[in-house]
Amino acid sequence: MKKLEARALMCIALAAALIIGLCIFIGRLVVHGDEWASFYANTHVYSEGRLAVGTVYDRNGEVLLANDGEGPHYNSDAGVRRGTVHVVGDKDMNISTAVNYVFRSDIIGYNFVTGTNGSLFADNRTLKLTIDGEISKVASEALAGRDGLVGVYNWKTGEIICMTSNPSLDPENPPDAAEAESGTYINKVLSAADTPGSIFKLVTTKAALENIPDIDNWSFRCTGSYTIDGERITCTAAHGTQNIYSALANSCNCAYASLAVELGSEVMQQTVDELGLTSPYDVNGVKSKAGSFTFDTYDYNLGWAGVGQFEDQVNPLSMMVYMGAIAGGGSAAEPYLLEGREGGQLELLSGSTAAKLKEMMRNNVVSSYGDSNYPGLELCAKSGTAEGAAGTRPDAWFCGFSGDYAFIVCIENGGYGSYVAGPVANQVLQALAARNSKNFVRI
Repeated sequence: MKKLEARALMCIALAAALIIGLCIFIGRLVVHGDEWASFYANTHVYSEGRLAVGTVYDRNGEVLLANDGEGPHYNSDAGVRRGTVHVVGDKDMNISTAVNYVFRSDIIGYNFVTGTNGSLFADNRTLKLTIDGEISKVASEALAGRDGLVGVYNWKTGEIICMTSNPSLDPENPPDAAEAESGTYINKVLSAADTPGSIFKLVTTKAALENIPDIDNWSFRCTGSYTIDGERITCTAAHGTQNIYSALANSCNCAYASLAVELGSEVMQQTVDELGLTSPYDVNGVKSKAGSFTFDTYDYNLGWAGVGQFEDQVNPLSMMVYMGAIAGGGSAAEPYLLEGREGGQLELLSGSTAAKLKEMMRNNVVSSYGDSNYPGLELCAKSGTAEGAAGTRPDAWFCGFSGDYAFIVCIENGGYGSYVAGPVANQVLQALAARNSKNFVRI
């Protein structure tokens, strides 16, 4: 009898161990099944280390990437390929934020029930993006071989329309990875952070509107330079007496340095935190690079930080979302890249502050940049000229919004923002307006 009891207990223990092991396996399968299925050793979906199944489409149903037994095949238009490669990815998956790397399981068609057998569901091996291939082509051509970036997104819906970077590559004719120019495999809209120059004055303006009493009656007299702690902040010209509107339109360094010092380092830090400029965005699981800022207690450095220099490092995506929030009366949709996987709303600033900033950015275009340079677009924008290392030309920035679309443009070592980056933004927005005119406010 005792032997039977012992054997029964052993069987029960073995059965319990089997059930526990099965539960652990099922749990790991649920959590890691897509990783296992998309592992490179899976010859069912890879051919010579490259994906052999799945198709990626843009928002209009145009094929951006099609995989078969011979490997990846890209759009027939070289301009579309170059304009979208940092989103879609290259053949050898060198771009770590690209969809053919991050969303391999979606492209493969992994399903918990069917595994990688895509035949049971006709659409199981397709991935549709919010990206517009033709707009991305226009952006790539507008960059004209210059290093930089163009980002556009619909601030109402969150759809990312364009993320184009240079240096780029043609994924059908890629360079040798070891010889590729630095930055070739980086999506700069997502993964870069750089000195913003005067586009950062929109951040300092937000802080001033909310923290300086009677800011509407504030004034500053610019003589071309401003001395802080015995050191000089310099300006491009002697702008004379200005209010907050003209100081932004003239992009007066002296006025904005004085504002930053008046606001103080704590308020400036609080402002960049509130605007999401120091935190990464999660774009369907792909993390953007967080910005970083040093608001020194030494007033001279604080002054330059308020201008957009010193140690300011802004991520383009986060600045673009801020533009969307100004357009949206204080809130904007979270950016997303995969169709049908949108996020929520982001509350970044008050409605009254957003309304004032929108009015000021519109005044920038009308009074400084020239409305006729952006025909048919009721453009609200700010330019930036970011000084870099000694002996190099400054980076040209331009950001803002038109209708439902917020944008960011940077031409590295390009020169002055409105003269260099502004025309790039215009080309892209005009193409988008022609493609989808119902989403634009016409004059």
